[in-house]
Amino acid sequence: MFDDCYRGKRVLITGHTGFKGSWLSAWLLKLGADVSGFALPPAYEQSHFELLGLETKMRHFEGDLRDDEAFAHVMKEVQPDIVFHLAAQALVREAYAHPKATFDTNAGGAVNLLEAVRQTESVRTLVFITSDKCYRNVDWEWGYRETDRLGGRDPYSASKGCAELIFDAYWNSFLHGKIRAATTRAGNVIGGGDWAKDRLIPDCIRSLAQGKPIEIRNPDATRPWQHVLEPLGAYLLLGSRLEGKEGDSYCTNWNFGPGHSANRSVEEVVQTVIDHWGEGELVVKKDPNAPHEDHWLQLNTDRANHYLKWEPVWSCPESLQETVGWYRAWHDGQGMASFTESQIGAYEKAWQTLGRP
Repeated sequence: MFDDCYRGKRVLITGHTGFKGSWLSAWLLKLGADVSGFALPPAYEQSHFELLGLETKMRHFEGDLRDDEAFAHVMKEVQPDIVFHLAAQALVREAYAHPKATFDTNAGGAVNLLEAVRQTESVRTLVFITSDKCYRNVDWEWGYRETDRLGGRDPYSASKGCAELIFDAYWNSFLHGKIRAATTRAGNVIGGGDWAKDRLIPDCIRSLAQGKPIEIRNPDATRPWQHVLEPLGAYLLLGSRLEGKEGDSYCTNWNFGPGHSANRSVEEVVQTVIDHWGEGELVVKKDPNAPHEDHWLQLNTDRANHYLKWEPVWSCPESLQETVGWYRAWHDGQGMASFTESQIGAYEKAWQTLGRP
């Protein structure tokens, strides 16, 4: 896949112990890359990173991206060809509780990442991941384009808008003409191995595994849901294009997200999870003192559809089925390394059926 771009390449991932980072690490290993990662230790018991045994399959460096000297040392040691930047404080409610730490990580960490990249001669390609929440959300019904205003009224969203502005400054001041780089903005992702607090699917699975009712705060909140392999496949496709002969033409900002058909309310998603799990109960428990969370956010992906020929592979029902299937397999004691690889293989097969490289 991806024109065999990653085989034998030195690839460094920041945030490889996290949910998305562990899936990306597993996929790059499957593609034959020489993978290294820099991240904090896994934050949760039964982490996807640990379940897959990735510490023994790749070069694993524990560290905090806020420590610029530690990260620069790892970059010097690894001498990567390609960098995927995923490390972040990724939770909206956590950002309300600890705003300074969120800005230090998401904005300050971006500075440290970009400073190390510009000082490491081996780097040819950078895929810089932020979030769909980098946009100034004005609650309109159509999707945000890459040219729309950045910003945010909550600490998490603002920190991601900051990261985009920091990237733009480094790109125009130091990196343009030296490497190939692009930023990517993706929305809500679901998939096995996510154990973060205050995230819908992990909260559902914890309740189901303990035989407790699933409590939801905002049953009518609507999101476009996509499997974690969707944006990761897009990042890998973009990276392969940046590495190619025409790579300079892909050095811009990219939205990756599902279409309107993937929109589901929180209540609909929870009920689908219960149906796939085989049992469970849903309870609405609204919190009038809960911090603000955007009710609606949709991305316009015309740029990726047209220039990268990218679009989602799995429908929302398929994504939910694969996600619950992973957690069910974990709950039943199956080997999650082989199960995860089989899900990546199934996704690859569906991808290639659509005629993609």
